[in-house]
Amino acid sequence: MLFNSYIFVFVFFPLCLLGYYGLLHWKKPKMAKIFLTIMSLWFYGYFNLSYLLIMVGSIAFNYIFHLLLSKHPDKKLMVLAVTGDLSILFYFKYFDFFLTTVNGVFGSSFALRGILLPLGISFFTFQQISFVADTYRGEVKNCSLIDYALFVSFFPQLIAGPIVNHDEMLPQFRRVGRESAKWEKIAEGFGLFVLGMAKKVLLADTFGQGADYGYDNIALLGCMDAVLVIVFYALQLYFDFSGYCDMARGIGKMLGIEIPVNFDSPYKATNIVAFWKRWHITLNRFFTKYVYIPLGGNRKGAARMYLNLMLVFLLSGLWHGAGWNYIVWGAMHGVLYVATRFCQRQIRGGHIWQTGNEGQNLRKEFATIDNGVINGVTKKEPALYKIRGRIMTLMSQILLFLYVSIAWVYFRAQDIAQANRLLAAAFQGKVQKISLDLAECFRLDEFWYVLKILHLDNRAYSRYILMAVILAAGLYLAMAGSNAAQRMERVKYRAGSVCILAVLMVWSILTFSGVSTFLYFNF
Repeated sequence: MLFNSYIFVFVFFPLCLLGYYGLLHWKKPKMAKIFLTIMSLWFYGYFNLSYLLIMVGSIAFNYIFHLLLSKHPDKKLMVLAVTGDLSILFYFKYFDFFLTTVNGVFGSSFALRGILLPLGISFFTFQQISFVADTYRGEVKNCSLIDYALFVSFFPQLIAGPIVNHDEMLPQFRRVGRESAKWEKIAEGFGLFVLGMAKKVLLADTFGQGADYGYDNIALLGCMDAVLVIVFYALQLYFDFSGYCDMARGIGKMLGIEIPVNFDSPYKATNIVAFWKRWHITLNRFFTKYVYIPLGGNRKGAARMYLNLMLVFLLSGLWHGAGWNYIVWGAMHGVLYVATRFCQRQIRGGHIWQTGNEGQNLRKEFATIDNGVINGVTKKEPALYKIRGRIMTLMSQILLFLYVSIAWVYFRAQDIAQANRLLAAAFQGKVQKISLDLAECFRLDEFWYVLKILHLDNRAYSRYILMAVILAAGLYLAMAGSNAAQRMERVKYRAGSVCILAVLMVWSILTFSGVSTFLYFNF
């Protein structure tokens, strides 16, 4: 079931709210948790009943190991549980990729199974692996079956994350029924849900039409067309993922549950280290705690640290998809991440610009550019330093966005060859007029009528107006504007803000008939 669907908005979620708060009103907290679990299973099973069987089996398998490890924290038991989880994930997600690779390397002809990938299996598998590992470490105690089932299946974060930890969610589930409804939280959650839905259906899906056209017609693209297609997909993925995260957090707030932030305006970052502190925060946290640190982290010297970082990014690429193009994407991020960490260590260690007072001032000024903040600005010529700092921040942000957008090409493409063709079109293609067919992807009827009223619809450039306006709006919102959470922290429910949210909600619902699925459902 999609958040942005008629059945969710008009049937599922109203029933969920009424049933949940009705049980709390009648002081039935345990029944309320059971009710949420049943609703979550309905939400997941709506896609395919076979998916539901897989997830229920996975919950039972891991809960048994949780009980065993709670009494006997044996490392072999923990390894067995994790191996079982990874084996299931490998079969459904990577088995055909493995056979394809073997066939290609050895010239064999193993038949592919055509296995249907259960939605969100990577998310709930990693979540359960972390739970089992934390149980072995003694961090999880006395978790009931209903709390665990709700922890895994809680529908706002079930399909596309975040990958939550036990210490974030279990205490909240245990408090269910002990606190009355907080209307300000419900109002904040509703606003966050509406803004997330608008991001998804009004922006992500619009950019997605342009991206889909480009990837389906690479041979027809000129240089500017290809560049625009690359940017369109970068913005589609941004608004798709951030929109889902906002909707998930909004639903959680309306149910009195705080879901951790998983997405924090990553295109505002000015280096790749800062980017990964903002993009898919909980996945980065998982790999840090359960892969990077066990591999030795930064405790075994710089060379080992850089190797560990590269391994993490290669695994991150493979986690996102079963294909060599995903591994290339992970490698591109890993190479830049390692290079950035190397430079930061050199600068902070004083190994760059070591001579004279001028060198000391330069080290202070350029010490680091993290999250758009320039450290070490001196009192001398404050206006000049401030301007220089802003220019450096902007240039760093733009360069990072371009690099990340190029890497996304391998993320979106069907294979490496298709990605290379699109990049070749962008860097070696003919410089020609932007395709009218590409511009037509942004011809939204509701805006086209505005152009008609302004008598701009018959102009030679009229078909490009909407594309330019939507692109400019998307770039501003992604790279400079306040995100949905920041806006909701400042909003006051007065006539103006209520009207804006109402318009966005109605507008979004009217577009449901042409909606696409969330991109991260595939991972």
